[in-house]
Formats: sequence, C-alpha cells, structure tokens
Amino acid sequence: MKTLLNTPFTYHTLELKNRTVMAPMCQYSVVKEDGTPNDWHFVHYTSRAVGQTGLIIVEMTNVEPDGRITANCLGLWDDAQIPAYKRIVDSIHAQGAKAAIQIAHAGRKATHIETPVSSSEMPVEVPTEFGEMRYPRALSTDEVKAMIDKFKQAARRAVEAGFDAIEIHGAHGYLIHQFHSPGINKRDDDYGKDLSLFGVEVIKAVKSVMPENMPLIFRISAREYMDGGYSLEHALKLGKKYQEAGVDIFDISSGGEAPAGKEKPGNYPGYQVPFAKRFKEELNVPVIAVGILESPEVAEMVLKNGDADLIAIGRGLLDDPYWPIHAVKALRDDIIVPKQYERGIR
Repeated sequence: MKTLLNTPFTYHTLELKNRTVMAPMCQYSVVKEDGTPNDWHFVHYTSRAVGQTGLIIVEMTNVEPDGRITANCLGLWDDAQIPAYKRIVDSIHAQGAKAAIQIAHAGRKATHIETPVSSSEMPVEVPTEFGEMRYPRALSTDEVKAMIDKFKQAARRAVEAGFDAIEIHGAHGYLIHQFHSPGINKRDDDYGKDLSLFGVEVIKAVKSVMPENMPLIFRISAREYMDGGYSLEHALKLGKKYQEAGVDIFDISSGGEAPAGKEKPGNYPGYQVPFAKRFKEELNVPVIAVGILESPEVAEMVLKNGDADLIAIGRGLLDDPYWPIHAVKALRDDIIVPKQYERGIR
C-alpha cells in the first residue's frame, strides 16, 4: 500500500523524496560558545538523514551573539562559521536528504545576557533552568533596520553553505513574534503602527539574497495562549502579508510567547493541525504541520485529509533517528533502507 508519507514533494527547486520533516530543535551543544556547529551537530543531523528524513531543518540559528537563547546555541553571524555548516549540509545531501536552516533572534528570550532586546520593554518569564524574569530594552528604529540586515547576512551565509531552503523563525515568542504580537509590541514608530512591518522587511531582505525559486519557509505561532493573546485570525492576516512579501511555505505552530493563561495548548496528537489546515485553505500555500504527530497513522491521516503537505516530527526523531523508515514500514509500505542496515531493519 503506497503511503502519502512516503511520496515525493516538490516546490520550486526543493525536491524531497518523502513528506517527513525534521522539526528544528535546539541542542544547546555549542561547546566553545562561539555559535559554530561541532561534531555533535554533524552526527545528530547526519543520522536523521541516514534514517531517511526527507527535509532536515537545522535548529534555531541566530543572527548575532546576543540573539541566542543561551551561550550554547548556534549562530551564523560570521563568514568563518560557513564551513562547519557546509560540512553538515554535504553530509545530509550524501544520504539523499535535503537541508534547511532556521534563522532567528531570541529577542527578550535571550538568557545569557544582562539586558536582552525586544520590540518593547515588556518583561518575559523564562524557564527556571535559564534564569528569572527578563527585562528587555526596546530596539531603536535604527537598530531595527540594522537587525533586518543581520537576518539578510545570515541568510546569505546559509545560501553559501549550500542549504536547500531557509526558514525564518517568527514563532514561539522570539524577536519577530515580539514585533507582530499586539500584546508585546507597544512601539509608537512605524514598527508599532504596522505589526507586520518588521517581519515583512526581514522576509524581503532574506529573499533578496536567496537564489530564484529557492523556497522560503516561515514558522509562525497560529495563536497565542497568554491572556489577551492574539487569535488565529490575526495570524492569518499576518500570514497574508508575509506571503505577499515572499514566503513560500508556512510552518504552523502555536504559543511560546509567554506562560499560558486561562487558555492552554493542547496535549494530544494533531492539536495544531486545524491551524495548519486554515493556513493552507485561506492562503492556498503549502504548509508543514507539527505537534505530536509521531504516530504513523496520525501523520498519514493528516496528509490524506489534505490538512497539510508535510509532516514535521520533533521529539519522535529525537527518540528514533530512523522514524521515517519505521513509520513507513508500520504503514505497510516499502522504503529505502541503507544497505549497511538491511539485515537489521525489518
């Protein structure tokens, strides 16, 4: 029985052998605190390519040192960092997978600096293992424009490293989210009057250094869970503007902006799929669904229902680097297995 999970996906220059995406997940494993990936990252991502993941999205990679969540997070703010990423990309390609990278800035969620930056001076609670309440300062208008260029330069470096697609992180309460959230952005300049402006200008800047037809992915929180947080309708309006600015594919998540209020995120398989479905229907755009989708049957159902085009697996791929192989076999379909492992994988 041929499964949709095991069928190719093509969008412009991005050609994937199947519909499984490795969701970007921070490893907090930069040892020298210089933002450059090391052997841990090389093995981590290569092993998922061996396991037949179609698209691997390298974890949140930051556009400046102070933009990291922790001092042990990845960065792409220096040309000297390019070769380490190229080594990972080349290894992913050698296994027949494709590679994307998520570029971002943590904004007020940066925990390793005394005063992080944000759209406004709105504090945020962070997990206890990362410290206490963070009180950011608002970026000046000139600093906002400089930040846009930092995203642009990081994207240029990603292209030089050989990535097949770029994802901009506009979700989970990080800097772009801090600008497009009405509950966080209290500015009185143009970047406060138009909540989408910062994201739109980042998208256009990134797109300007990408090859023609190279897909740009945008991760967005489809709704917030803090009291008074924005709704799916607000996210869809943002999505429309971001699509017009150059986004090709949306990666649909939710929350992350602050501790949840009265409304809590779901904790069941597919709880974010309805958000992905709305983006797909309203914007007529390919979407990636994510959120407790590691059950092969659930992942396949999402695709067969037409709710999403690609399935992002997070914790499931941390647990099992060969999840794509095992999932397709569980669905009684055939999938390529590395010949070195054929005698062990049934």
